[in-house]
Amino acid sequence: QVQLVESGGGSVQTGGSLRLSCAASGYIYDNKCMGWFRQAPGKDREGVAGLYIVGGRTYYADSVKGRFTISRDNAKNTVYLQMSSLKPEDTAMYYCAAGSSDRYARCVSDGTWYSPGYWGQGTQVTVSS
Repeated sequence: QVQLVESGGGSVQTGGSLRLSCAASGYIYDNKCMGWFRQAPGKDREGVAGLYIVGGRTYYADSVKGRFTISRDNAKNTVYLQMSSLKPEDTAMYYCAAGSSDRYARCVSDGTWYSPGYWGQGTQVTVSS
């Protein structure tokens, strides 16, 4: 089992910044992806950023490239999402994601984000204009 606890959400104005944190505990499969998804009201959950634990290669949705950065502190078993130049359309519940034994071996392929094995409870990000 993996437990994921997000923090760092809040309300900011357009152009502001936030850093989300995801503290992971339990057995972390290091041959998997870890990442962030988001879900706005009335919309499907979408992949935002992913990172391979081994190697550290990162992936981003086109909508956040150049503005968001995913990183991991292995010593703290924590994944971060640094968000800058925030826009109102970034308003959503943000979820941390990790792989299970049979899921999330890949973060994304041809624009399709793979479904993880574990989800955090989410942290709300609200960007006002």
